[in-house]
Amino acid sequence: MSRFILISPSTDYERKVRASVAPLSGSLQYFQAAYLPESPDDILRQQAGEPPEVLILGPGLPQDEALKFAAVMDLQYPEISIVLAADDDGELALNAMRSGIRDLIPPSADMDQVRALVERASLAAAGRRRGLAPNTAERPAAEGGRVIAVMSPKGGVGKTTVASNLAIGLGQVSPMSVVVVDLDLQFGDIASGLMLEPEFTITDAVVGAASQDAMVLKTYLSLHPSNIYVLCAPRNPIDMDRISGENISHLLRQLRAEFQYVVVDTAPGLGEHVLATLEQATDAVWVCGMDVPSIRGLRTGFQILSELDLLPDNRHVVLNMADRRTGLTVQDVEATIGAPVDVVLPKSRAVPFSTNKGVPLLQDGSRDGVAKGLRRLVERFKPNWEAPRKKVHRRAVVQ
Repeated sequence: MSRFILISPSTDYERKVRASVAPLSGSLQYFQAAYLPESPDDILRQQAGEPPEVLILGPGLPQDEALKFAAVMDLQYPEISIVLAADDDGELALNAMRSGIRDLIPPSADMDQVRALVERASLAAAGRRRGLAPNTAERPAAEGGRVIAVMSPKGGVGKTTVASNLAIGLGQVSPMSVVVVDLDLQFGDIASGLMLEPEFTITDAVVGAASQDAMVLKTYLSLHPSNIYVLCAPRNPIDMDRISGENISHLLRQLRAEFQYVVVDTAPGLGEHVLATLEQATDAVWVCGMDVPSIRGLRTGFQILSELDLLPDNRHVVLNMADRRTGLTVQDVEATIGAPVDVVLPKSRAVPFSTNKGVPLLQDGSRDGVAKGLRRLVERFKPNWEAPRKKVHRRAVVQ
């Protein structure tokens, strides 16, 4: 059971938060006050049972006092996530981050938004407690979220469609805990595919304060109506030259520490930015069309990355635009690439229609065969999923 504390003079806000955390099987202790105590201990000693996971500083509290209180709380109790209900005036995000506040939420946010945010804060608190536990030096490097690289050696195979729908589907499983990054730095079109007009792009996110502070970085992300975050490609393709592979590695490490799922729509091929992504990736979704050049490209890509020791541990092969009339079968593809095909997406007119509309199939609730396949792909990333064993055909078909 998650444990929350709310401090605010507003009883209306208390009712909203209580209703928001109820589906999380969470307990909320409310302190009705228009001021904050001198010490966090003054609050925590009144907490029944175990310490809270999340402290919510609600509307009606003096902002300066809230920031000072949060700074002391973060220093003394780093395992407790702090959320501040306030409207960002442009400078507040940076000051809040420096005070140890995990997230800002507008006081007018609806219950779904409040629920998603406090759930994410609760997960972050659990992660902090794990990190502060004894013998952490013996554990693997950061447990963080999953970095899912959506890959294809060739362009035009529907990689962006798969990436955007995967992010939407994961956002339905874990609202506000998914970010999709458009890493096609020259011709990325995640923004148009999701009908977004971003104020900031990845060019802004890899320089300045955003590269140093996670709270600042979050302000550079675009929020999509499906409760996922988006970091869009540069507006000008020339900006690609300003972004190094090390910039991308650092960015993905930042995002992995903050989000449960980081979906990366990579550029075709195996350029510097793609290789930097693979160094951070926990999973790779390989998208292949049902044509000879695409299949050969995938086979070659596997060979090269295997030699470079850059193949992520978890591999998911998606065969897109599958059509028996092409003269090839799924078994032919598997035999050629030397790996099983995990998800088959049939050729469908619903895909270009959804792309032109700017509403991904999984956002639209489509029952098309492609949508069913995409849901199967999303299922592979849910907790406790195990890859089914599948026989791999070894005979070479495409020469």
